[in-house]
Amino acid sequence: MRNYLAQNKGFTLIELLIVIALLGALAVGLLATIDPFEQLKKGRDTSLRNTVSEFYNANLRYYATKGQFYWGTSGTAGNVYPTLTSTITELVTVGELKARFQELAGSGNLAKIYINSTSGEHLSACFIPESKAFQEDLNTIYETSGEPATNTCKSQTTGTAGSSCAFCIQ
Repeated sequence: MRNYLAQNKGFTLIELLIVIALLGALAVGLLATIDPFEQLKKGRDTSLRNTVSEFYNANLRYYATKGQFYWGTSGTAGNVYPTLTSTITELVTVGELKARFQELAGSGNLAKIYINSTSGEHLSACFIPESKAFQEDLNTIYETSGEPATNTCKSQTTGTAGSSCAFCIQ
């Protein structure tokens, strides 16, 4: 009896394989639930939304101070970076944006922003989201021009499309 107990102090190979298989199945289930690539896309969209909001608010403050947007009363349509460089420079000069705004936002993020102004009074700042969460957001119902989308967006109850629907701040 004494020798039998001394020999059975460890786990068998089968027991170890079963535990490893169970842990692997749990890990796969966890990764499927979290979807790390979707989380990365959501993070990029959140960063872009914050950049768009900051730029939009800086333009509104400029308008409140000067009585018109930097580009004047003529409308601007679909302007994207680097076309917006002069606008960003002016907003930094008058103190509406931080001095390192372009550097912090990054040219990649700025290139995804669409700024539109109709008759020099209405402003929209838009971007096309990558993540499912932002594509289904209620603000993702516009064209990049700031006008309501002509196709059905994912954010609408019957929507299945959404690749060209933009998230806009107006």
